[in-house]
Amino acid sequence: MSTAFDLFTIVMVIGGAFLFLAGTVGLLRFPDTLSRLHALTKVDNLGLGLIVFGLLPQVNSWTGALKLIALWLLVQYSGAMVTQLIARAVRQDRQDQRQGA
Repeated sequence: MSTAFDLFTIVMVIGGAFLFLAGTVGLLRFPDTLSRLHALTKVDNLGLGLIVFGLLPQVNSWTGALKLIALWLLVQYSGAMVTQLIARAVRQDRQDQRQGA
């Protein structure tokens, strides 16, 4: 059974790493700030979720599992807040540029 858990962990962590790589490519390739934010938040949340889900069978206690899940939820919440703040600043900057021109 341990081999099945190890294989599951490897597959999930590789999937999460692939999503992080896809987000990095989106960050480098997309033309504007808002589409870059969209690419990063979607794949980073899913990538970290896959990694946490893959690590859960390797944890020896319920408290360790709860800590991993709490970490994932905290990153999701903070990522959403930061994305909203950056998008608001970009939108405000664009409005200021239109009014000044």
